[in-house]
Amino acid sequence: MTEDKKLARMKELVRILNEASKAYYTQNREIMSNYEFDALYDELEALEEETNVVLALSPTHRVGYEAVDELPKETHEKPMLSLSKTKEIEQLREFIGTNKTLLSWKLDGLTVVLTYQGGELVKAVTRGNGRIGDVITANARTFRNLPLKIPFQDELILRGEAVISYPDFERINASLGESAAQYKNPRNLCSGSVRQLSSEVTAQRNVRFYAFTLVEAGDTDFHNSRQEQFSFLQRLGFETVEYRVCDGNTLDEAITWFEKRVKDYEIPSDGLVALYDDIAYGESLGNTAKSPRNAMAFKWQDETALTHLLQIEWSPSRTGLINPVAIFEPVELEGTTVTRASVHNVSILRSLKLGIGDEISVYKANMIIPQIAENLTCSGTAAIPDHCPACGERTTIHSAMETETLVCENPDCPAKKIRSFTQFVSRDAMNIEGLSEMTLEKLIGRGFVHSFADLFRLKRWREEIMSMEGFGRKSVENLEERIEQARNTTLERVLFALGIPNVGVANARMISRFFGGDIARLRSAGEEEFARIDGVGPVMAASCAGWFASEKNAVLLDELLQEIRIETHEDSQPAGGSGEGENSISGKTFVVTGDVIHFSNRRQLQQRIEAAGGKVTGSVSGNTDYLINNDAASSSNKNQKAKKLGIPIISEQQFLEMLEEAGR
Repeated sequence: MTEDKKLARMKELVRILNEASKAYYTQNREIMSNYEFDALYDELEALEEETNVVLALSPTHRVGYEAVDELPKETHEKPMLSLSKTKEIEQLREFIGTNKTLLSWKLDGLTVVLTYQGGELVKAVTRGNGRIGDVITANARTFRNLPLKIPFQDELILRGEAVISYPDFERINASLGESAAQYKNPRNLCSGSVRQLSSEVTAQRNVRFYAFTLVEAGDTDFHNSRQEQFSFLQRLGFETVEYRVCDGNTLDEAITWFEKRVKDYEIPSDGLVALYDDIAYGESLGNTAKSPRNAMAFKWQDETALTHLLQIEWSPSRTGLINPVAIFEPVELEGTTVTRASVHNVSILRSLKLGIGDEISVYKANMIIPQIAENLTCSGTAAIPDHCPACGERTTIHSAMETETLVCENPDCPAKKIRSFTQFVSRDAMNIEGLSEMTLEKLIGRGFVHSFADLFRLKRWREEIMSMEGFGRKSVENLEERIEQARNTTLERVLFALGIPNVGVANARMISRFFGGDIARLRSAGEEEFARIDGVGPVMAASCAGWFASEKNAVLLDELLQEIRIETHEDSQPAGGSGEGENSISGKTFVVTGDVIHFSNRRQLQQRIEAAGGKVTGSVSGNTDYLINNDAASSSNKNQKAKKLGIPIISEQQFLEMLEEAGR
């Protein structure tokens, strides 16, 4: 196996093993047997020993988190200069001439200098002002793709860009605390993430590192080639910036390749970098006062278009921020029709002096994100709402870091509870297909939805919804049809949909069965009655009783019950029921592990157990009656624990026989 194939296999093993660990330890499910896990783990360890490379996130080397009171400063041994820039292809062509050149992405993140000694990462420093940067070594160890150990013992110094992808930027921005202002772009978010005082925060931000310059590598001979240096870094386990080899004659072809690629490229880039491949020649040119002479940056020539502002849409979010979005007459940019652009916050709205009807110039930042370049009219008449569009409560303007943001401080604002609405419409709850989280955010932001019951009253807003972006008559008709189907439901679905703390899908089913599907009986039950349900502990019992005792929740549920019809499940049995509901499975606790044969997946087997009156838990304990595992000889932890506790280990076939016996 070649070195490249070994590294590729190691990356694959790290991904598979981490997915398996997450499933086992945090989701109470197994996606592979212990035997398979151990075999893959041993294979990864062997490859790490053979290549002397340890990849980031490797389960064989867990990284502890560190926190500091402040980031130390350090002076760079060599000043980090800025590249000279151009937006003209002909100027770039003139710079390249006949020289073999590496044309790569100019990534838009935070430049970091890494130092390895004895094969270990010993120091990471940000670019800072080019002379002095922040020491962020502990944070760098959490970068998602950075090798923690490399097969090179001499001192190695390299530079690269720490970045956060567009998908991670959207996810992280959406999950920030209610008092936090959202970041304007991935570069700002990355800068804040890399320079955190706690490396645990950095680890949660999915920062990645792409090397673009090798500064020091002992006496290694690179045959006077920057391309050889890139290959060397890749063999050590680093990811380098993507590049194409070109000269002045093939420059157009290379740029065209990047222009096509950037439309779907998830890593922020604000242009390209041209670097001479000939190391000695490049270094012989020296530097200007500000820039090296062996490289030049090429910035994208932004395509702009003039249009007119139609409205400012104020969009409430789960963080409490109400973000302004400019809606304008449609224009064509970079091959797509654009009608809207985020204005980000009140400060930018005011600096642009926006007003309805203004003539504005728009473009796509990095050829991707629509932005307003300038306002030619500058009327400054756009009003800032004093009431939240989602809940109607008064808004306030917060000022932090010289940035003003509009905020809804109502804790019960439906926009802040988007996750509860998302659960309400999910497959295991009311099962309303077509109401994605993004769609819900739009409906709530427009003020169409304030409570769960409002989802069943969307017909009153039919014309308004059809005029919204992404909707049409057919899609609205399909949504209305699914909502009508969801009106007929079961108590267990409603219980899970309500989002009662500590009540999951299986718990909702047990509670529904105990009360015979009777919502009235359930609403009047106290904590003691909930505690009588097998599988419901004191915490869940208190949670259920408290939820239904709340006056606010009672109003919410009364409104909902006017819109839905609860049917009784076939397997629902009133509390104290006996006779045909009792069998050898009823009341027994099962744990399911390993591969299944007779069912499509373990979830289906779990549902069959629960339908017969049994209960399924994720771990073996003294309360477990049976462990279902088709491999009774397995040395898995669950098998070993079951044997130690004297718990029967049965196969699927034996369970099916129990089921058949119970049905007689």
